[in-house]
Amino acid sequence: MSSHTPGPGGDDGVTPRLRCRGLGRRLPSGGRSLVILADVDLSIGDGEFVAILGPSGSGKSTLLGLMAGLDRPSDGDVLIDGESLGAMSEDDLALMRRRKVGFVFQSFHLLGNFTARENVMLPLELIEANDAARRADELLDAVGLADRGHHYPNQLSGGEQQRVALARAFATQPPLLLADEPTGNLDGATGRRVLEMLVELQRSHRTTLVLVTHDPAVAALADRLVHLEDGRVVRDERVQRASDAPADARSGPGPATSPHATRGDEVA
Repeated sequence: MSSHTPGPGGDDGVTPRLRCRGLGRRLPSGGRSLVILADVDLSIGDGEFVAILGPSGSGKSTLLGLMAGLDRPSDGDVLIDGESLGAMSEDDLALMRRRKVGFVFQSFHLLGNFTARENVMLPLELIEANDAARRADELLDAVGLADRGHHYPNQLSGGEQQRVALARAFATQPPLLLADEPTGNLDGATGRRVLEMLVELQRSHRTTLVLVTHDPAVAALADRLVHLEDGRVVRDERVQRASDAPADARSGPGPATSPHATRGDEVA
């Protein structure tokens, strides 16, 4: 079994927001079994921002889909707030996602025949919120699109569409938000602005955020970095920033603490 330094909520008696336990995913391929993920163990605490990194084909998006209950693992289980996704029916999974999980896709996945405002209102209407319109307007304002709510997705730029997708993902104030390369289809400046908004929303709502990326600049904003290679966790490290250091260490002689991640325990 793999081992690494547990995240918040791992071994301190507090139920983690998200737990992957011995998680594996295999697919048949040419008469043999292709391993996509193997023996993934992760505990992610309430309000934590975790970036999952790795080369193309390392299993990042597959892991995110399993965390959301969009796919079933071949081995192991995912638990959200201590509830096993493996024990849930498809209907139960849909209800759980509606209550607890927001998802931001790289390709936006907005409904083309709905306006921006209607796209944001949809998850609120599914939970029968009686202030859906007001909440949608507030979120569109928060992502700088207060005057674009009546536009359809094909009338918006890629960056604007992704900002609508962020507003929609936060509409129900889910405790867990999963984002799959949310800036991957955007140019550098637009991607940075979308990322800033994502982190700002995450912090203001104290949402647990798990974000898949291959961009070190994106990952540098996270609390933890989880590195995948060939479907396995090879490193799990906490980001150390200058602001985390004791005051005397920050004011003492020598260079300031680097804002980059410190190396964590290697995973066997």
